[in-house]
Amino acid sequence: MPVVILGVFVADTTYRADRAPRMGETIMGNSFALGPGGKGSNQAVACAKAGGEAHFISKLGIDPFADMALKVWGAAGVTPAVTQHEDMATGAAYIFVEEATGDNAIIICPGVAGTISAADIEARGDLIGGADVFMTQLEQPMQAAQRALEIARAGGATTILNPAPAAEIADEMLALCDYVTPNESETESITGLPVSTLDEAREAAEHLLAKDVSCAIITLGENGALYHSATESVHVPAMDAGAVVETTGAGDAFNGGFAAALAEGRAPLEAVRFGCATAAISVTRPGTAPSMPARAEIDALLAKQG
Repeated sequence: MPVVILGVFVADTTYRADRAPRMGETIMGNSFALGPGGKGSNQAVACAKAGGEAHFISKLGIDPFADMALKVWGAAGVTPAVTQHEDMATGAAYIFVEEATGDNAIIICPGVAGTISAADIEARGDLIGGADVFMTQLEQPMQAAQRALEIARAGGATTILNPAPAAEIADEMLALCDYVTPNESETESITGLPVSTLDEAREAAEHLLAKDVSCAIITLGENGALYHSATESVHVPAMDAGAVVETTGAGDAFNGGFAAALAEGRAPLEAVRFGCATAAISVTRPGTAPSMPARAEIDALLAKQG
């Protein structure tokens, strides 16, 4: 069953140095890496590699970064529903990493994907309306995300909003969502409530349900995830797939795996466990899209957990 994902692709350009340069200063860096990024793109890759029929809606330029995107999607089995534009660039992100601490500072430029409009969404109405599961985030314009959720809901799709990066979200947009999947900091930003304990997470999730969200799933990093609906509240522990190498992209792995599991008819709680397994494997590898596990790996970890 098709999973349709709306989002942004950006090329991650990562620079590691002892410190950030001051304005007007040039310093030598220690290393550089170039790789695929963007939440929506990462989620589409995770979904496809987990066995989902993933379709990705976005915009690209006509440049080497667009070539990278198409190559990554082709290798993962993602079906692109993208337009390419020669007058604007594909998105990119500057990521500075301080060598000693690992702390980072990031500048994201969505490029042409920042122009995705409600009209662009209308042009993909048949694809969105025919989805079994539809998922989006907030890296593209909010109006586009809301219109896509409206079309998906009208078509009978299960709708997922991963509210990242955190932003103020209208109540009418939240009411279009079967599942909202923020992490702890995003939950705090959206609800104004602290999320430092499981009880606090439940209180924040209840706040989201009061906005007519059908179910809140708060991802809790090394503590797993909280599934909270009107009828049940279940803490799903994290799974151990090995030593943690890099947590970047773990949330995207969870969302992609969760969407794939829902599309194949798994019960919501089972789909959350599937998403947790997907994320657990992804953090044992560097990178975002390159770290997403294959379906056989996810099944093996779930079987091991019992």
